[in-house]
Amino acid sequence: MSEILRAGTTARYSDYTVHNGVVYCVEVPPDATAGITAQTAAMLASLEQLLLKAGSGKGHMLLATLYLTDMSDYDAVNAVWDAWVPAGTAPTRACVQVAALAHPGWRVEIAVQAACLS
Repeated sequence: MSEILRAGTTARYSDYTVHNGVVYCVEVPPDATAGITAQTAAMLASLEQLLLKAGSGKGHMLLATLYLTDMSDYDAVNAVWDAWVPAGTAPTRACVQVAALAHPGWRVEIAVQAACLS
């Protein structure tokens, strides 16, 4: 059986988990008071660093699920996303509306699975 690696583990969650060559992580905006464009950009920048720490990268994402509290933010989120994802590496992706996220100011959250390169 393959080892499960965890980083930044607390009683509630890990920053990321690696198993069988796949990195699993979730990222949220660091500033709940920012607008949707700033929340998305900051969240993706943080996700990029998390993936690098885990031995992967944004060009190696396999699956991404975006959670939005308001689908009217969809176009703004996509504009940031499209500029962030390296050309030709877009993962399989879902985008769903949720009634609320864990912090009332968060407007977007992302769950990602990515190939681990190390």
